Amino acid sequence: MRIATSAGRAVLLVGEHADHAVDLAEVSDGRFGPDPEAVYEQWQAFVQWGAQATLPEGAPVEVSRLGPPVPAPRQIFGIGLNYRDHAQEAGLDIPTELLVFTKFPSCLTGPDAQVRLPSDRVDWEVELVVVIGREALAVSPEQAWEHVAGLTIGQDLSERRVQFAVKPPQFSLGKSYPGFGPTGPAVVTADELPDKNALAIGCTIDGEVMQDGTTADFIFDVAAVVSGLSQVVRLLPGDLIFTGTPAGVGSVRQPRRYLAPGETIVSTIKGLGSITTRLV
Repeated sequence: MRIATSAGRAVLLVGEHADHAVDLAEVSDGRFGPDPEAVYEQWQAFVQWGAQATLPEGAPVEVSRLGPPVPAPRQIFGIGLNYRDHAQEAGLDIPTELLVFTKFPSCLTGPDAQVRLPSDRVDWEVELVVVIGREALAVSPEQAWEHVAGLTIGQDLSERRVQFAVKPPQFSLGKSYPGFGPTGPAVVTADELPDKNALAIGCTIDGEVMQDGTTADFIFDVAAVVSGLSQVVRLLPGDLIFTGTPAGVGSVRQPRRYLAPGETIVSTIKGLGSITTRLV
């Protein structure tokens, strides 16, 4: 299934190209939705219903009406240096433990968004985002996927001047300006993906390829990330985990390269679709 938010209501994207939508509250006779967050609070029941549901053809998706598929998570986690090629390009050692920060929920925006740049030092980071479907505490890596609702695309936009103004860095503040968490277009359940552990991931700016990687290059894969976080934190339904970015960010290029007004980022993950972020 592909769960999205349209005009503030939970919808399912359907059709061969996931370009039509059906209102979840309507097709479930009010059992689920219209609140997108409520789907994750009832995840097990929702999955059981979805396995039996016969869905109509739906109406064409209006991309401009899509919002973040999980608009108000209680917790958003970020994982730093989680791709080998990104650690290497930054000249840093491969981590042996999860490097964790947070993004504040007020930074979230949708898959077709306009984001104001607060400075001339904003960087891009395309990321696979995990959405929690069942509460998790002290789960093993073998159990971890049982607690995952699905996956979506994210851009971890980062204001590098704020982030690195002090030591240790202010990761959470530098990554939480309004609009600095584009996500979408939908939360895709793992059964929709041929190989959930090896997804092509990348982004372009005005058509120029900036990042081109695969989640097979994770240092800590999805199961390890969910398990590791759950050893300390109670993960709640609807929580988001930004799992890290592959090589190609602007701050380690020679010369350094940052985002400018008028540019457009297209972030893509195979099987999940793409999101578009226009900078102003």
